[in-house]
Amino acid sequence: MPSLTSVKAALATQAIETPSWAYGNSGTRFKVFAQPGVPRSAFEKLDDAARVHAHTGVAPTVALHIPWDKVDDYAALAKHAEDQGLRLGTINSNVFQDDDYRLGSVCHPDAAVRRKAIDHLLACVDVMDATGSRDLKLWFADGTNYPGQDDIRARQDRLAEALSEVYTRLGDDQRLLLEYKFFEPAFYTTDVPDWGTAYAHCLKLGDKAKVVVDTGHHAPGTNIEFIVASLLRENKLGAFDFNSRFYADDDLMAGAADPFQLFRIMYEVVRGGGYTPDTAFMLDQCHNIEAKIPAIIRSVMNVQEATAKALLIDREGLSAAQTSGDVLAANAVLMDAYNTDVRPLLADVRSERGLDPDPISAYRRSGWADRIATERVGGAQAGWGA
Repeated sequence: MPSLTSVKAALATQAIETPSWAYGNSGTRFKVFAQPGVPRSAFEKLDDAARVHAHTGVAPTVALHIPWDKVDDYAALAKHAEDQGLRLGTINSNVFQDDDYRLGSVCHPDAAVRRKAIDHLLACVDVMDATGSRDLKLWFADGTNYPGQDDIRARQDRLAEALSEVYTRLGDDQRLLLEYKFFEPAFYTTDVPDWGTAYAHCLKLGDKAKVVVDTGHHAPGTNIEFIVASLLRENKLGAFDFNSRFYADDDLMAGAADPFQLFRIMYEVVRGGGYTPDTAFMLDQCHNIEAKIPAIIRSVMNVQEATAKALLIDREGLSAAQTSGDVLAANAVLMDAYNTDVRPLLADVRSERGLDPDPISAYRRSGWADRIATERVGGAQAGWGA
């Protein structure tokens, strides 16, 4: 059995990136729901992110989404993050919210539209240079809705060409992270629909190209932990987007509906050597009906709990049961760890770092929600239109 000392030490190194867009207004495809106190700028988003990090101690970086977080001076934004005890993390591109992208972006049949999309991706690398960010995350809404609408193979060729140009632009210490999605908004063919497609493109690009596993982007019944294990085996797992597939995408808290799956995923991460800074552990969520900052804190805590349980697995005992073919004993080892109440352990980890053992209660007592509701009056709240 692993010692509590080693488990605590591992948990103390955990870092979970929060997304800037989670702090803004969001909703369904039918309606965006406004909340009081929502940030009006990228700077105010960082202020909210700092509250999450202050109460959890494990959320030191914030992902940006361009152009949602476009500013005139990215160095000033990076400095503001530093002043708040944060760093700017992954840069996310946006080639899906423009009329020109109705038939796709980098896979569009029109070369002029493809050029526009690629230029945006290259501009995102410029932002990385200005902010010191390591990772560029790419997700494409590209695909088709009808048989015969476009040439499926040609779209893959266009995608490969665009990715190659962006990859060539990366600096020595920068990475390209390619995300896939099972469906939506294209329903007949999606140009990057699964981990195999993403892996094939990243393999051809080179060592600086990695796959993003979004836990909400799979068909029901998909064994996500198998995908994680396979990508780790090939050294191609670059990042996670944690959320819940029960929203058909990414707008529920990680582990909210299926914490056992999150535990199984984190076990493969720990077992496969992926619990290192080389793997970016990110949230990708838009909280529509619940208060945003508490929901993000709760998501961070859910990932922490799944990680703690994964670290508690008796790996020697598990290996012995697997080697002897004792199916029930092997399963029992995993279930013993999963059924462990790790909340006291995590409370101790926080206390030892000078944090309140209960981040949610600490946030509620902080008065931050009332403060921002009072101070952030007027101006345009951040969010996306629907």
